[in-house]
Amino acid sequence: MAIVSVTIIEGRQSEVKQELMSRLTDAVVDVLGADPRQVRVYINEVQDGDYAVGGNPVSLRGSGHV
Repeated sequence: MAIVSVTIIEGRQSEVKQELMSRLTDAVVDVLGADPRQVRVYINEVQDGDYAVGGNPVSLRGSGHV
């Protein structure tokens, strides 16, 4: 079994997250030769501003990055 965990900023559409999960599953199948039924993909969403880079809180609001 393969487990993939991805952390992203919240706010993306369900369709976008589904596409991400599908492509990550395909990559694991291609690279590891895994059975797709044995691939688990988890998306962890964090609120904008609830993370830091180099110890400095970061917010993407208004930056055009979300």
